[in-house]
Amino acid sequence: MSFTLINPADPPERQVEKLRQIAEVLMRRVEQDTDASGAAYAQFQRAALLEEQVRDRTRDLERTLDLLNDSNARLERATRAAEAARQNLANAIETVQEGFALFDADDVLVMCNSRFGMHMLDIREGLKPGLTFHDYIDRVSRSRFLELPEGVTPEDWAARRRARHAERHVIFNVRMIWDRWVQVSEHRTGDGGTVILQTDVTEIIRMEREERSKLLDDQARMIRATLDHLAQGVAIFDADNRLIGWNQRLAALLALPLTRLRLGASFDYILERFRDEIAFGGGMTEAALRDWIATPAPRAPLRFEMRRGTETILDVFAEEMPGRGFVISLTDVTAERAAIAALAQTNETLEARVTARTLELEEALSRAERANATRARFVAAASHDLLQPLSAARLFLASLADSDIGPGPRQTVEKAENALVSVGQILEALLDISRLEAGRAEVQVQPVRLDPLLTQLRDEFAPLAAAKGLRLTILPALAEVESDPTYLRRILQNLIGNAIRYTETGRVLVGARRVPGGLRVEVHDTGPGIPVNEQANIFKEFHRLNARASAAEGMGLGLAIVERACALLGHRLTLRSQPGRGTCFALTLSGAPWTAAAEARPSGRKSVPPPQDRIALLVENDDALRLALGQLLEKWGLNVIDAATGEEALSLMEEIGIAPDVLLVDQHLGEGATGLATIGALRARYGALPARILTADRTPDLRSACAAEGVALMEKPVDPAALESYLSALWTR
Repeated sequence: MSFTLINPADPPERQVEKLRQIAEVLMRRVEQDTDASGAAYAQFQRAALLEEQVRDRTRDLERTLDLLNDSNARLERATRAAEAARQNLANAIETVQEGFALFDADDVLVMCNSRFGMHMLDIREGLKPGLTFHDYIDRVSRSRFLELPEGVTPEDWAARRRARHAERHVIFNVRMIWDRWVQVSEHRTGDGGTVILQTDVTEIIRMEREERSKLLDDQARMIRATLDHLAQGVAIFDADNRLIGWNQRLAALLALPLTRLRLGASFDYILERFRDEIAFGGGMTEAALRDWIATPAPRAPLRFEMRRGTETILDVFAEEMPGRGFVISLTDVTAERAAIAALAQTNETLEARVTARTLELEEALSRAERANATRARFVAAASHDLLQPLSAARLFLASLADSDIGPGPRQTVEKAENALVSVGQILEALLDISRLEAGRAEVQVQPVRLDPLLTQLRDEFAPLAAAKGLRLTILPALAEVESDPTYLRRILQNLIGNAIRYTETGRVLVGARRVPGGLRVEVHDTGPGIPVNEQANIFKEFHRLNARASAAEGMGLGLAIVERACALLGHRLTLRSQPGRGTCFALTLSGAPWTAAAEARPSGRKSVPPPQDRIALLVENDDALRLALGQLLEKWGLNVIDAATGEEALSLMEEIGIAPDVLLVDQHLGEGATGLATIGALRARYGALPARILTADRTPDLRSACAAEGVALMEKPVDPAALESYLSALWTR
């Protein structure tokens, strides 16, 4: 049943009226209910919004479900592909002939093929994914198919195997029972996993054995052929002293039956056969030979002679081999010894003939030695007997020169002192030439600074040149040369002294020139020059070109000393001269790069007298020299305690109880303690006292001994100026 507010049968106007009334009623109702229905409208509005959001979420969910379904479809396809790849990989590694296994980065087995662990049937059932590498090693180490090395336990083997697992790449062989071998290759993958390959190498190892055996057989045949080819008898023994190799020559030399020479025969067994037929020589005995064989340490080579029977002489050489074995070789030297004996007999005949000739030569030599005896005795005496009184005379004159005497006597004293200086120089020259001729001179080549040496020579010769009215110029040279400082000074001293001695007017010039590899020192003078026919003779002993020169000016030994000293040192000496225009001697020295000459360095400090009230202990067995030295030292203000022997000096010091300030001791004090021994005893008692050895002994041994003890040496005749300078320097440093 339907109900309508407007009757269709009513006329339009009535229908419009009814609709207007209905609208008014509804409007009034709406106006009355506006406040009560606001909340409902808001809820309606929210419901409409929620419904819209639900529709949006529903649409998003539908899209997400579509994507998920698509992803699941792709994942299913990828899973099927991975399974297919895994199956393909499994099929691929299954086709590999070697055992294959893959462990991940956590050392857990991921997969392996059926050949993995192929030689260990008792563990193959447990080789499945999920097995740890640690458990795998434990199972392998306890497998009954694994053949462990002698003395190695399963735990030891497992520990070593795990240690090798720490390496990135490992390849090693494992021995199985029944003489089978497996090569294990283990490699680390990029993600930290491990791939293990197991390869059966039994056939390869067996083949290598066969080849090695064949090679050893071939080598044995070659060694046998080589040994049989040798002229010596050879026996080779192992570490147990058993025979492992020999040749036929050995049996012939020792006359041994072949039954004795068999593989494995002991050294004692072989020695027993010919012990009664041999005799050792050269200090060797059977016991010493056995000791050498039994020596546990590395054995040094052994060589000796052995005689078999009455005729055969054998040269025996024994040497250790690797592995503690040894080899012995025997050489028949009978013919050589017979030849030596025949040669000795021939030599005896020749010696008898030579002896007769020698007697004649000895007679001639005796005459020559007698002719030379005078000079030899003079040189020996000059080394001590002449220098001792000469030193005393110079010291007496030095003491007298410091006294208050008149000008006339002082001039006489100075002339006498100069004469004694000349005598000393002549003796020094004689001693030098004697040592150089006898070959007893010892040199110590070392770097020598040339400038200080030239400065000393300039100071030394300047007064002499000035006394003759000559201009002496010695140019400084900042350079080092290789030479003996003592002999270099003596060479230049003689060259400059000769130039001044033979030059009457003009000048003497000394300078250095740069040459390839070294330096050339030249000494020029404006003297009379040397004729060409005399230039070779001037280097002879006692030869003076101008004989008018007195003996006080030299005996013609200076250039002889220069020539021999240059030859001894390897220095080249050249001469250029023109009569009437002067002479130039040039000495070529090797050394460091040469530096141009600089300004002359200032001379050393001026000598000052030694301080007063110091105690000097003087030990000298020559009475005159001891008196002269004592007077001179007291004149300088020193308190002198003198003694003739070392024992006397020690006794005096013990009695006085005061340590001296300086020790001046002669080396050769007669019977008893030497000078060095005396200084050593005094220093042991009073500490490191300043000391000087005063001696005429110029041997290198004494100089070395003094240097070793830290004692300087002052040669006789004692130079008063040098002694005063030394004493002054002691207390003015």
